[in-house]
Amino acid sequence: MPVPVPQQRSVPAAETSHGDLTLLVIEDDPAGTTITVPELSAAAGTRVRIRTARNLTEAARLLTDDVDCILLDLALPVAGSDSGPGDGPVPGRADELAALTHVLRIAPLHAVLALTAEDDTELAAEAVRVGAQDYLFRGELDARVLSRAIRYAVERKRADMAQHQLTESRLHAQENARLERGLLPTPLLDGSGLSFAARYRPGRSRALLGGDFYDVVRTPDGTVHAMIGDVCGHGPDEAALGVELRIAWRALTLAGLCGDELLSTLQQVLEHERQSEEIFATLCTVDIAPDGRRAGLCLAGHPAPLLARHGRPARLLPYEDGGPALGLLPRARWPRRQVELGAAWSLMMYTDGLIEGRVGTGGSERLGQDGMVAMVNGRLDEGLAGEELLEAAVAEVRELNGGELTDDVAVLLLGRDPERIRRGGGSAPRSRPASPVVVRPLGVQRPPL
Repeated sequence: MPVPVPQQRSVPAAETSHGDLTLLVIEDDPAGTTITVPELSAAAGTRVRIRTARNLTEAARLLTDDVDCILLDLALPVAGSDSGPGDGPVPGRADELAALTHVLRIAPLHAVLALTAEDDTELAAEAVRVGAQDYLFRGELDARVLSRAIRYAVERKRADMAQHQLTESRLHAQENARLERGLLPTPLLDGSGLSFAARYRPGRSRALLGGDFYDVVRTPDGTVHAMIGDVCGHGPDEAALGVELRIAWRALTLAGLCGDELLSTLQQVLEHERQSEEIFATLCTVDIAPDGRRAGLCLAGHPAPLLARHGRPARLLPYEDGGPALGLLPRARWPRRQVELGAAWSLMMYTDGLIEGRVGTGGSERLGQDGMVAMVNGRLDEGLAGEELLEAAVAEVRELNGGELTDDVAVLLLGRDPERIRRGGGSAPRSRPASPVVVRPLGVQRPPL
């Protein structure tokens, strides 16, 4: 008769204590086991409770959470049972190990000792291969041997369970990492002549994605569209929403939307996808004209970009005409401001994680936009540019904060160098971010970002 599988808890009893132990003996003739409770207690130095079952049906009833180990007689008859899925016994021994495979199926979290005849070493070894933690021969069954075997089986089962959980955790982490890497953006800048670099650091521990997101694409008319945004919050739900908004932005941009029309549509996407009405997202979009000398800027509650030109300090672009963050006002509008970039320039877009780190004694103040501008100009005076500048800026923000930043940080850098364009330098490759090639003038002039 099939035996119902009892409810198993997630942590076996073996992990709870090194004191009292409970042994479930499954044997057709329990009286044949000469070991008594007092003998076991004296040998183990602890109290051992023994339960006995004459068949698998009775064993299933006695198999409760407080059982630490099962002693199974391999000679126990099994009526109408099958070995079930997984690694089964070798051909020809299926009947002899049917009881063991049945017990392993109904008690996957318990340590199991196999009991067999002394002259059947091959069957005992096969029992361990199938899943038992150890085996014992009837002829050597005394209190000391059984006590030691119980302890060993319990510890080995615990180690096996820990290794199994660790392996599952690693596989799960690798799967998540592959998924998150696949969701990171690939800039589409072929033919633009612009350079590109980016740095991304999620605030969540051991994560690749956070609530910050960015993207850069070039449309068929030659316009380069760049975007950076930040979903409020730092959890996996916010990271997923950030990916959705980024993909929606790319689709809407490639479909020809821009400025207020694009942001209004993107707000509808946010309103439909967010978990609660309290979730909002800030956004900064820039559309750079095909000649690379001017751009349109839209701000939705987001910090203004930083622009650097040859011979001039880096400065923030105007932000007075910005609109509210997406998701705050149902019929909001986001004006598009025209910005003159010039012939050679670098444009740095960032999220507030870069400017909200603590500075000063005691960490009572935040870096802020003014502090970031001063920090970047200091690095420009040192001659840093491109990826080196981004790396130095993020590292300095962490150092000023006195440790790892708790908020997500995303920074991207777009640049235009006429000399590079004339030399036919082309644009950054699609497969990975590329450092801008900077021609640094002599004298005291500042290099571009």
